[in-house]
Amino acid sequence: MLVKIQMKNKQQCRTVMLSVKLLNLLNDYFNIYHPGFYIFESQKNCKYSPRSIQAIFKNAVTKARLNKHATVQTLRHSFALHLLETGTDIRLIQELLGHSSIKTTQIYTHISHAQLSKISNPFDYI
Repeated sequence: MLVKIQMKNKQQCRTVMLSVKLLNLLNDYFNIYHPGFYIFESQKNCKYSPRSIQAIFKNAVTKARLNKHATVQTLRHSFALHLLETGTDIRLIQELLGHSSIKTTQIYTHISHAQLSKISNPFDYI
């Protein structure tokens, strides 16, 4: 359940987890649309440009009536934060995001108030 994704620079690949739910959705998508070379293709059977992806995402945010500002990059931040909140080691998150510096990963993983409230004070165990 790991997928290799070719990055923008075309020389580097990244391995990411594939959820069972996403795999089921992709199977349905393949059965309906029968994509060619790219999984998601534009009307011209080409890959989507970054600008097109941003426009599609913005449209989805509008249709979902989200009250917060969200971008494609927000998905990356949310992914990292959810991993951190479920106990994934920050070093593993760094590897998944492809960051060379842990400091870059820490920017993505803002500590939430909910997470802070779950911490027990070690003094209470004495």
